[in-house]
Amino acid sequence: MLNLKAIHHIAIIASDYFKSRDFYCEILGMTLLNESYRAERQSWKADLALAGHYVIELFSFPDAPPRISYPEACGLRHLAFSVEDLDEAITLLSQHQIQCEPIRIDPLTGKAFTFFNDPDGLPLELYQEGLGCGG
Repeated sequence: MLNLKAIHHIAIIASDYFKSRDFYCEILGMTLLNESYRAERQSWKADLALAGHYVIELFSFPDAPPRISYPEACGLRHLAFSVEDLDEAITLLSQHQIQCEPIRIDPLTGKAFTFFNDPDGLPLELYQEGLGCGG
């Protein structure tokens, strides 16, 4: 058995690098740790942190093929972020014209959650860690 210690990072390829970088940094509040342009690959790469921890590698590649990206498609289902106040997070996203699905309640934990999409349609989840159930 492998002795895994943590998830090191999640890699995301964006169709519009700058739009996605701004989405993850300006709207979701991640910190840009490093950014570079790799001329030989015509590719931007950013390292993004959440709460001081490196979590996302954001790339651009010319002519990257589209991917089916609905939460119930085979493969990586979605990326989930925990929040203290789901209602507050949904309000903030709506101020940026980002629509969330109706709030659902996890039947196993009783916690509230919702889905929304990044600029390329990647399904993202907000999962309420605080008390209450949103809505």
